[in-house]
Amino acid sequence: MSKLTKKQARIRRHRRLRQKVSGSSSVPRLCVYRSGKHIYAQIIDDEAQRTLVSASTLEKELRSQGLSANVNSAGIVGRNIAERAIAANLKKIVFDRGGHTYHGCVKALADAARETGLEF
Repeated sequence: MSKLTKKQARIRRHRRLRQKVSGSSSVPRLCVYRSGKHIYAQIIDDEAQRTLVSASTLEKELRSQGLSANVNSAGIVGRNIAERAIAANLKKIVFDRGGHTYHGCVKALADAARETGLEF
């Protein structure tokens, strides 16, 4: 048996998580992806297979601030995604942590989204 790499283990956890978590048009899924340099968040309707709202540190106004994948940036992205979701008339969502542990950047993004008004 070969040992799994960190990436393979995260992908395996994400697949296991996605068997239980699915977004619908009434309660879409907030998906978080964290790379080495950036953090991304999307609100997805899995039934229609389309992205409803997205936010990341790659956006023009956030890139000019020099934000990367850290806790402060995750909080800003969480607030942005929540504001856009509320503007799109989405209040209730399901949280998909993407196989990452609910800690650090992922937790900061979720907490900021909750404080701004999303329910999950």
